[in-house]
Amino acid sequence: MIYLIFALIGLLVGALINALADDWPRRETLSRPHCHNPECAHVYKPSRWLGISRRLLDGKCPECGIPTRKRVVLVEVTTAVLFAAMPFFFTNPVVLTVYTLYMAILILIIVIDLENRLILDIVTYPGTVLALLFSLILPTINWRSALAGALIGLILFLGVYWLAKVTFGPGAIGQGDVKLAMMMGAMLGVPSIIGAIVLGIIMGGLISGFLLATRLVSRKTYLPYGQYLAIATMIMLIWGSAINAWWLG
Repeated sequence: MIYLIFALIGLLVGALINALADDWPRRETLSRPHCHNPECAHVYKPSRWLGISRRLLDGKCPECGIPTRKRVVLVEVTTAVLFAAMPFFFTNPVVLTVYTLYMAILILIIVIDLENRLILDIVTYPGTVLALLFSLILPTINWRSALAGALIGLILFLGVYWLAKVTFGPGAIGQGDVKLAMMMGAMLGVPSIIGAIVLGIIMGGLISGFLLATRLVSRKTYLPYGQYLAIATMIMLIWGSAINAWWLG
C-alpha cells in the first residue's frame, strides 16, 4: 500500500514540477496548470491538471487545440515510479520523507536545465538551506558533514568552472552548475559529494563523447551539464554507502 501511496504522491508532485518548469524559467510566479502555447495560456480545469489525464481525455488544449507535450507525461510517470521505489530503499520515515523531497528538487533541476539551459537560484539556494536544516534531524548525515560537503562542492566545481572556461571558453560550464554542486554537497555530505561530482563528470564525458562520435551533436553544440550532476546525486543518495565503501576501499 505504501508503494501505491508514494506513486500517487509522485504523480501529483510530477504535475507540480511541470508547472514550475513552465513558469520559473520565464520568471513568472507559480500558476495553475495552463496551456504552454504563449498565445493561448488557457488555464486547465482540475480534471485536466495532470498531463496524463489530458492525454486520456483528448490530448490537446480545449482552447487552441495544441497537443499536450510528451515531457509533461514523462515527468509525471518518472516521478511516480521514482517515488514508489523510495520506500524500498529507505525505511526510516525521516530519511524517506527528506530524500523523496530531494528527488523532486533534482528532477525539477533536470527538466529546467534540459529545456532552458538554466539552473535557477530559486531552486539551488533554498535547496541548500533546506539540506543544511535537514542535516540536523537526519540520521544519515550531521550538520558538520553537510556544511563541509556544501563548501567542498562549491570549491571543487569552482575549479572545474574556471578550468573549463580557460580550456573551452566562456559558457562551457555555467555558474548554475557551481551552485548545484554546493546544494549537492549539503544533501550528501562528505565523502559522498566527491563521489557524486566524479560520477557526474564521468557520465557527462561518456555521454558527450558518444554523441560526438555518432555525430548526433557537434563540438559547438551546448550540452547541459546539470542533468549529470543531478542524476549522480540521486545515485549517491540511494547507493552512496556502498559506492563510498568501494572507492574508499
